[in-house]
Amino acid sequence: MQCDRALLRQEGLPSRPWYQHEIYAPGFYTGYTPKTRPGVREGIEERRWDDAQIQIPLAAQALTEMAKPIDRATGVLDSVK
Repeated sequence: MQCDRALLRQEGLPSRPWYQHEIYAPGFYTGYTPKTRPGVREGIEERRWDDAQIQIPLAAQALTEMAKPIDRATGVLDSVK
């Protein structure tokens, strides 16, 4: 649960602030078909290079934040051995 929450951004995605997940969301033009890394991918696909440049470090930051609870859980599991 903590990992998935780490992938959310309060500001949401460009043009769709109600979708807050950095790694997957329905595509802007594809209905419910999911897109991975939607902020980055849609910026590139639509040639909105400035948006893509902004979204790349945000997606990277989300993955870095997700790694923290995984590292904590790994530490707990290692201490049990």
